Order: sequence, then C-alpha cells, then structure tokens
Amino acid sequence: MVLVIGTGGAGLRAAIELAEAGVDVLAVGKRPKEDTHTALAAGGINAALSTMDPEDSWQQHAADTLKESYLLADPRTTKIVTEGAARGIDDLERFGMAFAREEDGRISQRFFGAHKFRRTAFAGDYTGLEIQRTLIRRADQLGIPVLDGVYITRLLVDDGAVFGAYGFDLTDGTRYLIHADAVILAAGGHTRIWRRTSSRRDENTGDSFRLAVEAGARLRDPELVQFHPSGIIEPENAAGTLVSEAARGEGGVLRNALGERFMSRYDPVRMELSTRDRVALASYTEIKEGRGTPNGGVWLDVSHLPRQTIMTRLPRVYQTLLDLQMLDITREPIEIAPTAHYSMGGVWVRPEDHSTDVRGLYAIGEASSGLHGANRLGGNSLIELLVFGRITGQAAAAYSRSLTAQTRSATATAHARAEIDDLLAADGPENVRALQRAIRNTMTEHAGVVRHDEGLRAGLAELAAIEKRMENVGVHPDIAGFQDLAHAFDLMSAALAARATLEAALERRETRGCHNRSDYPDLDPALQVNLVWSPTAGITHESIPAIPEEISALMEEVSTDGKLAE
Repeated sequence: MVLVIGTGGAGLRAAIELAEAGVDVLAVGKRPKEDTHTALAAGGINAALSTMDPEDSWQQHAADTLKESYLLADPRTTKIVTEGAARGIDDLERFGMAFAREEDGRISQRFFGAHKFRRTAFAGDYTGLEIQRTLIRRADQLGIPVLDGVYITRLLVDDGAVFGAYGFDLTDGTRYLIHADAVILAAGGHTRIWRRTSSRRDENTGDSFRLAVEAGARLRDPELVQFHPSGIIEPENAAGTLVSEAARGEGGVLRNALGERFMSRYDPVRMELSTRDRVALASYTEIKEGRGTPNGGVWLDVSHLPRQTIMTRLPRVYQTLLDLQMLDITREPIEIAPTAHYSMGGVWVRPEDHSTDVRGLYAIGEASSGLHGANRLGGNSLIELLVFGRITGQAAAAYSRSLTAQTRSATATAHARAEIDDLLAADGPENVRALQRAIRNTMTEHAGVVRHDEGLRAGLAELAAIEKRMENVGVHPDIAGFQDLAHAFDLMSAALAARATLEAALERRETRGCHNRSDYPDLDPALQVNLVWSPTAGITHESIPAIPEEISALMEEVSTDGKLAE
C-alpha cells in the first residue's frame, strides 16, 4: 500500500496513477478535497500542444522555463515536465476535463508570462478548480479512499526507510497509525509563514518541509519564494487574497499615495505589464520610501475601464472585493501590497522520479523543488502536478512491489504517539496562534521582497527567541475540535521552514529573480547553484547540470508585446 499525503492536484494525480496500476492507495488531507489550494489556481496550464502556434515545441517550452528560472532550474527536471506536458493534458482529457476550445474543437491556448508561443490551456479563470474536480471525479470512479480532515504529524522511518505515518482526526482527535510501503508527500509549500499570503490560514504552513526533514530528507532553495504583486490588505483575515493579474492585463494602473503612476520609474516600456518580480519590487520600494497608502500598500485602479469590461473580463475580482470589502471596483481603486504566493524551492528530490534521501519517500508539487528556480513561469505549476503525479505514482508502485519485507520500528511509532500526548498535556502560558503570528511578522519584516544581511540576522535572532517560547505553549482542544493541536504542529512546521529560509537567504549573497539582496544588488555567476539545507549539515552548494544544446540554442529574450508578463 502507498500513502499519499495531500489531496490537491499533485496528490490526487499520483493516487490515480497508483490505483490504475493496481496498487492499493490511501490519500489523506487536512482540508476538504474539494477546497485544496489547487482549486485557487486561475490562469491556466502549460503544454506545447502547438494547437495555436504550430512552431511551438517542448524544447522551446524548456528554454523559456530555464531562462525565466535565472538558470537555477534543473535542466533534467525541466525536460521531463515540458516533454511530458502534452501527455499530462491528454490524461486530463481522458478523465473528462472541460478545456476552453476553439470553434473547430482544438484546445484553446493563450499567451501567459514569458512564453514565446501560446501554450497555456485554460478553463475560464477557474482552471485549477476544474482540474481538481476532474481528478476527484476520476478518483471516485477508481474507488480510491480519500480521508479529509486528517492531520499527519510524523512520518515513520526505520533504518533510513519510510514505513508509514502517524496523525489524528481534526474533529474528534482519533489517532491514525498508517502502515505503508511508500509515502508520497504532496502537502504544499511554506508561503503561509508570511503575514500577507495568497494561502488560506491552515494551508502551506511548511508541513511538507517539516515532515520530510524530520524523516531525514533535505530542503533545496527554500529562500526562493515568489511574491505576487497584488494581494489585498484588508480585512486582516483575508490579507494577501489575490487580485488577479488580469486586472493589470485589462488596463488597470498602479498609483502611489501621491497619485503617481509609479511603474514609469521601474519599467517605462512595459509599465503595469512587467514581470511579477519587477512589479512586486516596484510596489515594495514605493511603500518603503514613504509613498505608500495609509495601510502600507499602493492603489490598483480599474475604475476607468468600461463597466462591461470589468463585469465580463474581471468577474471574480469584482465579486471578491464586493464580498470582502463592500468595494465596487468600477468606482473605487483597490488597496494592494506584495504577497507571498509560491514556494519555488522545497524538498530535495531526484529529477527522474522525485525520490528523496529517505527510501520509499517521494515529494511532488509545491512540496518539491527543481523546476522553477528563482522565478516561476505562470501556468507551469499545474502541469508539474500532472507530469510528476504520474511519474512518481509509477515509481512508488514499482518500489512497493519490489519489497519482499518491511521492517517497522515500535520506537518510531511510540515517539510519534508521545509527541501528540505531550502537546495535549502542554499547559504553558504561550499561545500557539500568537507565536505563529510572531513568525509571520518576523518573516515579513526581515525576509520579504527585499532582504539584507543585517535584517536576516535580526530575523534569525527573533526566530530563536520564538523557538524558546515554543517550549512553553498551551494546547487546548475543545468541543469544536482539535484545531488547536493542529496549530501547534503548524507552528513547528513554520519555525523549521522559517529557519531554513532565513539561513539560505543569508547564504545567497546576490540578487537573482525573486531573491533581492539590497546589500548584494548584482547577480553572482558563482552562485548559479542550488542551496541544499538540513538542520544538521547546514547549507551546501549543489551544482546544476549543463543545459543541453538543443534547448540552450532556443533561450532568447521573449517579446512581451500584448502579453501579461507573469
């Protein structure tokens, strides 16, 4: 049996592959499977199908991806994803996905980000939601057991091999001891450790990072985090909720508190259609230099656009702002600020099958690393789920079948059980939610869009103080459920992810893609390496294989005329 942790797009695609291969599989997730993070993805999914531009190829897709990664993506991972992308789309079609199509039946594809050709397939602005629904439907057809509301607290390991996982039910606290031949980790990234983030409260808290590291795996490039330029500021419980970049694509303008259209200072040619990292840096600079709004943001204004344009091209944005702020964007500007959006680093995995340092343990999706480097092409994350969900499912199936016996450790199981028992008995004065907020404040202040040596060291000192306070937490489940226990584990995950991020950000003494060091403003060719982190070995520099000639020959500046740079 293979256990899949996480029931978003990556986890479900892997579970489907396992079930189709005739292997017993169990998928568990802490959120309802209908409402995982994948469902929030709006823009589209990339594959060089050549339906719109016959001259497109997987090699060109790979070249665009590697160039946009600032040469930190692994060429082997990139080749696997781009070459396997068309099959990923075929799989979705086989499962019944309703793509937008041209009148003659071809799958529609549009320009997205720094892609040379039109290769982004979509389903309105609900692409992720439609993918998630499609995968749920297929999982149901195959009779795959999916457990919602189960929080995995520890992977069970004996002599360097995984043999299962331990966790509890979020509603009634029931313990789960799950024995498995292999485990696929698909539980997301760590963007929730910033104050403003596009992730919801209980997702992307670094669970994958902590589970993997405590099992004996390592992290790669945790400092490489994509900040989206336009997250709302209020209400506080929804801070970071995204305003789609389509708002800029349709003609929205950015202004500071003085009313200046400030992008003319940062990218006078592309203005608001510049790349994510550049727009986020511009907004951050305006705010930091005192030209921000009273709440520490900038204005995004679409009120000059025809009402009909807004209602037909930006319906989701219109409804979101009406629901959250009672704001009519046809009349008023939106107050926004850069928001933590995507973990481009993650668990260290081998490119061919996403296996880790721990035998039988795999990581996929935003939990893993290797494809995006220092800047992610819009639409690449969704196709990565499909490609490696399939490949890793096959690898886990083969590994499971190869086992003639499995050793288990009563000590490891007892440790996992005692970890929960000790937390439930904890009655200290420290509040786990308050400590989570402290970590988010530290990361926002010292490891946000722009970093520097002094700030990162201050962040590490603050984190050490928070880790000390964590020894005196109180955990109090009540009649409503065991969320407080879950928050305690989220806190431990956040602290580990924050430490890895701060230490790696300190080590990367250069500015590259999403990683801006004000004290090292230039790109350093000597740092065209991946930074691999573990709590015992610290940080090592890992060299990146050479890019094959057939791909490097295609790497060129891509025109952004008429495109929203992603």
